[in-house]
Amino acid sequence: MIGVVDYKAGNLKSVDSALSHLQGDFFISDDPEKLLKSDKMIFPGVGEALSAMTVLRSSGLGDAVREFAASGKPLLGICLGAQIVFDHSEERDTACLGLIPGKVKRFAPDMGLKVPHMGWNTIEHIDIPLFRGIPQNSSFYFVHSYYIDAEYDDNRAAVCEYGISFTAAAVKNNILACQFHPEKSGEAGLQLIKNFIELY
Repeated sequence: MIGVVDYKAGNLKSVDSALSHLQGDFFISDDPEKLLKSDKMIFPGVGEALSAMTVLRSSGLGDAVREFAASGKPLLGICLGAQIVFDHSEERDTACLGLIPGKVKRFAPDMGLKVPHMGWNTIEHIDIPLFRGIPQNSSFYFVHSYYIDAEYDDNRAAVCEYGISFTAAAVKNNILACQFHPEKSGEAGLQLIKNFIELY
């Protein structure tokens, strides 16, 4: 059973649609105790880092995500949910959950490219179960003004080029984090979610 974290910042409708399409066994909840009993966790997110962290701290959901990550069960962060598992975000100087070493930085305004980075872009990924059956240079859908900068190469599961090369997906043990939206990324995205459903 997959628990989807509802902390009032999640792109829940599209995650719900993708999991339903794949006939995944899931529930959406803002109850930390219920979420901790799930076999896998999806931690989605759209919005602003400080507001999200404020809700996570006050509700106990942040502690639940940390405890779940420590349990060794699969955890998938998406977009803002992927950023928040890192140490710190430049967005309003926000301390995050610290589950994967690294920072979240704002795209430089002098790149000559539109910010936010919005739309389809290709990624190059390493060979891990999350990307099984997904060809190199597959396209995924991005919407973000801030990007993940993983501290260690070992945690970079995929990279994307947008003015700079940035971490498009990260991995640390049982924790997976995708800057892009797999639930909005067509066949490749559905394959990624299917791979997550089938983990372990």
